[in-house]
Amino acid sequence: MNVAYFKQLSGDDHCQISFRLNAERYNIDKVFNFNRSSAEQIDTSLERMRQNIEKELQKRHKRKKNKNTATPAQSEDPPVELPPVQVNIGTREAKFTGITVAEMLARIGQNPDVFLTVLENEFRIVYNKPEVHALVLPSSMMADFYVYPSKLELHFATRSESDYRWYRGLPPVSNGEQIVWEEVGQEFTYLVPNRDVGYYLKFVCTPKSGDQTGPDAVKVTDQTVQAGPGQCPFEVRHLFTQQKLTGGQFRVVSYNLLADVYADSDYSRNVLFAYCVPYALALDYRKQLFVKELVGYQADLLCLQEVDGKVFELDLMPILRQNRYVGHYQAKCRVAEGLATFYDTEKFELVEKHGVIISNIMKEFPELWDQIKGNEPLVKRISHRSTALQVTLLQSKHDRNKHLLVANTHLYFHPDADHIRLLQFGFAMLYVRRQYERILGGDRLSADDVALLFCGDFNSDPESGIYKLMIERFVGPDMPDWQSNELEAVQNVSLAQPFQMGSACGCPKFTNYTLGFTECIDYIFFQTSLLRVLPDAVPMPSEEELTVYEAIPSPVFPSDHIALVTNLEWTRCDE
Repeated sequence: MNVAYFKQLSGDDHCQISFRLNAERYNIDKVFNFNRSSAEQIDTSLERMRQNIEKELQKRHKRKKNKNTATPAQSEDPPVELPPVQVNIGTREAKFTGITVAEMLARIGQNPDVFLTVLENEFRIVYNKPEVHALVLPSSMMADFYVYPSKLELHFATRSESDYRWYRGLPPVSNGEQIVWEEVGQEFTYLVPNRDVGYYLKFVCTPKSGDQTGPDAVKVTDQTVQAGPGQCPFEVRHLFTQQKLTGGQFRVVSYNLLADVYADSDYSRNVLFAYCVPYALALDYRKQLFVKELVGYQADLLCLQEVDGKVFELDLMPILRQNRYVGHYQAKCRVAEGLATFYDTEKFELVEKHGVIISNIMKEFPELWDQIKGNEPLVKRISHRSTALQVTLLQSKHDRNKHLLVANTHLYFHPDADHIRLLQFGFAMLYVRRQYERILGGDRLSADDVALLFCGDFNSDPESGIYKLMIERFVGPDMPDWQSNELEAVQNVSLAQPFQMGSACGCPKFTNYTLGFTECIDYIFFQTSLLRVLPDAVPMPSEEELTVYEAIPSPVFPSDHIALVTNLEWTRCDE
């Protein structure tokens, strides 16, 4: 039996109707789509549908009649007179009339034996069938990297329940030749092997929800698979992360991914990253690299900065979910990027998560705010910053008494903003300390049970006040950072924090490497009284690797930052 699809999305006050009318004797084979208000009378909706179908029939009938008149000798079929077009909805016992579209949908939901009749064609009505609403494949696909839809929107279906298939096929040798497809994968992602170079790829999604299955959606790539850039330096680092850590040991990655908003601009292409070939700055290219890089580290905790909102939703979430990660996102205000923290669900369990804009919480801490609020230029500048902070409390599944309080941030960058960053970090540490003391305020956890990790891009070198505050726990009013901008200079302010902290990766010569700037500005700070760094370190890339293409980003480095990777364990952990 023919099928008519009726759909109404949550919160939408319209019903979408779609069906294919195939009546050869009337020279019509067409998909009709209608969009009717839920408040409209069903009789009005049916009349509008009837008029549109009748118009299409008359147009096609006239076209065929003219053709037969022009070439009567070639015509074998006599013209068919059009019957009155009838469009009805109801059961076989009674037609629906005198009700609204919304009332009709309610009846369809209660009674599966409702039909749409057009001419003599009867259509079984399927309401809110699982469907693929949008499907887009990436424009760049390279061998030895993951490929997956750059956009997949499902209605009335879930990604976890839906089925996926990948096929490969060689380009046609001649016009009119059909591509012969060979199935090569049955997952949402496909790790493209080298043998697929020169092939087109086809992706098929079968949307599902419970026992409901919708029609397949099919998409073929516009381009063939290209050869990859060769071995990337992060793949050498993967040799040190081939196995997941076990027991009370865990691996942490902190990585600034370079948001597309900063990579895809005339200034970036022509000035900031002018040394980088344009294709290697394109997001579709770069995300193939950093997705593979992140998965290959086999980390238990990922703290990411400069994460585009769409990259989080469309790339990181689905790919990392396949690898047992769950994450949350904190967008910056006024900028289309933010922070993301992911954790391995086999190693940790989420207790709570928080995300804030630092400028929005400053007044909550009068012990610092009251010292700067009278400096109008300073307050104006720091209040307009969109710097974000994430705080995540995780419970170890290996030892239920052990918890990690994980902070993640990306501090403001400007050459004359050392004082802004130091104040931002001061407020961030006050917020973290408040969360820490609240967590310990209950009867269940002690100070030995909660260890602090603070990861991020701090835009501060090892001589900065931020590094001094974390390692030495105190910054006095004589710190040069306070005077980085004469008009906004901070006077008579000291900062202190109570945690014994160390830098898990030390102070590498650089964590950011461009032609205009090289410096160590990223850190994984850890609480040394409760955690220790394992000796089997994951090495940083060499300067020779970073300069193969002058600097980074490059065809083998997707960001202008280098991922920090460290292995940690609890100093006191039940084995």
